[in-house]
Amino acid sequence: MKNIRVILISGLSGSGKTTAIKALEDIGFYCVDNLPILLLPKFIELFEQSEGKISKVAVVEDIRGEASYPLSRQNANHAGSGVEEGEKDFLEDSRRIIQDLKREGYPIEILFLESSDTILMRRFSETRRQHPLAVGGSIREGLRLERKRLQGIRDMANEVIDTSQLNVHQLKEKIQQYAQEGRSSNQMTVALLSFGYSFGIPFEADLLMDVRFLPNPYFVEELKQLKGDHPKVSEYVLQWEETKEFLRHVQKFIRFLLPLYERERKTHLTIAVGCTGGRHRSIVIVNRLAEMLRDELTKRGVFLSVQHRDAEKG
Repeated sequence: MKNIRVILISGLSGSGKTTAIKALEDIGFYCVDNLPILLLPKFIELFEQSEGKISKVAVVEDIRGEASYPLSRQNANHAGSGVEEGEKDFLEDSRRIIQDLKREGYPIEILFLESSDTILMRRFSETRRQHPLAVGGSIREGLRLERKRLQGIRDMANEVIDTSQLNVHQLKEKIQQYAQEGRSSNQMTVALLSFGYSFGIPFEADLLMDVRFLPNPYFVEELKQLKGDHPKVSEYVLQWEETKEFLRHVQKFIRFLLPLYERERKTHLTIAVGCTGGRHRSIVIVNRLAEMLRDELTKRGVFLSVQHRDAEKG
């Protein structure tokens, strides 16, 4: 493993990348904003020659790099033929360059920042900024295009941070906590998250499980006002054969995925389980999955986190 830590920050416009890079700069990272991905290997090589004087580097890579990417390709003697081809080349080269650096022993970490469209549109309105991909002045359309074009980088991320409910100070604290906890190690965190579809899909989810097919305790009068962590609700949801079969399949699926994620040095996996309101079925399933997986994950050195996002809503 090389003796230099590299954190690559990416994400949606308005999601807080400037705050993130400043937060890392405050704790000793050498930071560069909007470095073309083609220059990343040379950039890291130069810092490795500093004889240990610079050991922590953070780089912002976002849609601005993609927007100028066909020109970058030409400058690198790989001419592009248009925006769509440039987008494809950008994602393919990003993946190739990052994987090559990891194979060479560089501990590349990717932090991806995002927020809900409603929050991002409000931020753009408040700052009177124009979204870089806004079509005909439509911020919503710009966000849609941006999500699509950055999906490849999001898929490679070690951690996805939803900044919708974070202020500047909270985001700074979260970024610095991430950096100082030494997430560059190989230890992985699996987060089991229950939620209600009525309140929106969690942006941080890597895997999404819909359990609305299970019998709903909400329609049982004595269970309606109880939450999923109540023994009576748990007993009701877990009694069905389809519940037991679903849990067996999910457990097997997670066992299959974990070593593959670990091989790619992904340090955070969020598995979101949703029902209608997030108060009954999803909580029961998340709690039961945690029971089924806890010992096995502990033996693998994987940290397990359980969260119930919408338990107090409704």
